[in-house]
Amino acid sequence: MTAQLESPRPESESTAGPIRRHKQKFGFDFGASLVVFLVALPLCVGIAVASGVPAELGIITGVVGGIVVGCMPGSTMQVSGPAAGLTVLVASAVADHGLAVLGVIVLGAGLLQILLGLIGIGTWFRAISPSVVQGMLAGIGLVIILGQIYPVGGMEQPSETSAKFSGLPELFSSVLTTSTGRSGLAIAVVTLLTMALWGRMPQRLRTVPAPLVGVGVAALLTSVLGLPLETIQVGALLETVNLVTPEAFGAATSFAVLGSILTFALIASAESLFSAAAIDRMHDGPKTRFNTELMAQGVGNTICGLLGALPMTAVIVRSTANLHAGARTKLSRVMHGIWLLLFVMLLPGVLSYIPLATLGALLLHAGWKLLGVRQVTKLFREQRAEAFVLVLTAGMIVGTDLLIGTLTGLVAAVIKTAWEVSRLSVEVEHEEDHAQVRLHGNATFLRLPQLQDRLEQLPVTSSAHVDMTPVRHLDLACHQAVENWAEQRRKSACDVELAMPNAR
Repeated sequence: MTAQLESPRPESESTAGPIRRHKQKFGFDFGASLVVFLVALPLCVGIAVASGVPAELGIITGVVGGIVVGCMPGSTMQVSGPAAGLTVLVASAVADHGLAVLGVIVLGAGLLQILLGLIGIGTWFRAISPSVVQGMLAGIGLVIILGQIYPVGGMEQPSETSAKFSGLPELFSSVLTTSTGRSGLAIAVVTLLTMALWGRMPQRLRTVPAPLVGVGVAALLTSVLGLPLETIQVGALLETVNLVTPEAFGAATSFAVLGSILTFALIASAESLFSAAAIDRMHDGPKTRFNTELMAQGVGNTICGLLGALPMTAVIVRSTANLHAGARTKLSRVMHGIWLLLFVMLLPGVLSYIPLATLGALLLHAGWKLLGVRQVTKLFREQRAEAFVLVLTAGMIVGTDLLIGTLTGLVAAVIKTAWEVSRLSVEVEHEEDHAQVRLHGNATFLRLPQLQDRLEQLPVTSSAHVDMTPVRHLDLACHQAVENWAEQRRKSACDVELAMPNAR
């Protein structure tokens, strides 16, 4: 019996499958990179303008986020760049310390992010209460909305929150009585309506991002009608690069600058890792390695700081657009950074047709999304205590600043959780001249007033047996309170027996 050997397939056939798959992946990534580029371009410029820095610095951050961070390990699908959530911090830092020191702050924040990633802090960001996160985003959204209504009305945005509120009557007067104010409002409304209507178009048309369509329609109307609106002015990127100087490093010794570095690092890290957790739930590919991603963000911010550009985070809007456009690998986010660089180097004059009122409208839309009205309403219906933490966090951010507001929310969340966890049940049974007291739950200092009230209500003339063996946790405060109460009863010639838990 002779064996029949199967002839091997030609090499061209055996390799055709992998080559075809690579070509398909490249095609998906190429298309997705163009979509993300079209989403990122107006937002990079708008966030820079809203932060009070040259528009070119926002684009530099977008390029670094795409090309540098895009090549690094950590996350596959999320896209980095300047974020609307940091505009408040950047504007405040520039107003307090100057544009030259901004690079030092961003550089320091990047180095701190790398350190946090190395020591494994990245995974701990997932332990932050969702109500604090929502409150932080809602507070940022409110601040963005409150600030961006001024550029829409043709006025310069005040730097202080109190001035933004007190300037509202003058803003409304400008919108109603000046041609610049009326034109700005009209263009902003057109931008937002165009974006809303574009979202209802057929799927094949919606491959072009709604923000780009809104900006295009607004720029066309402004040019054709000759509206008296200020437009974007973008120069050469190399001329705008603001390299950190040794003199600027001297400012890093002040507590105010060190506080800004810590704030930038924590908020940028939290926003990036929250985005990573959200994006991971939207795809079936490799999941984010949080500490590695935190170090990648740190490297990106370190480079942005050296160049004097804006800080970066992973941005949920761009990341979602990347996924929905069909991206398969991290190549899409790298190419989006290349398109940003080529566009600004070859076609910078195109941006000069975009009115600032349109960028204000884009950021108003971003701020409204950060508010998360539906999620907030649902939280109020289902969990009032969590909703209180959210409102407190958002209100403190609007009233003070991002760091104080977020820390206040974290403290409130910890106190709320501690109060809910330390549930204590005190059962009392009276039998003639004897009282049987039984404790269940966690006896912590938060429940000390409740425990003392119940013990002091026992008749002074009766004996008592306090059974604390069912208690899961007995802290020092409650332990001492029960022993002091028992000692006082014994001094009054009352018989008191205490049954303590085995472990405290």
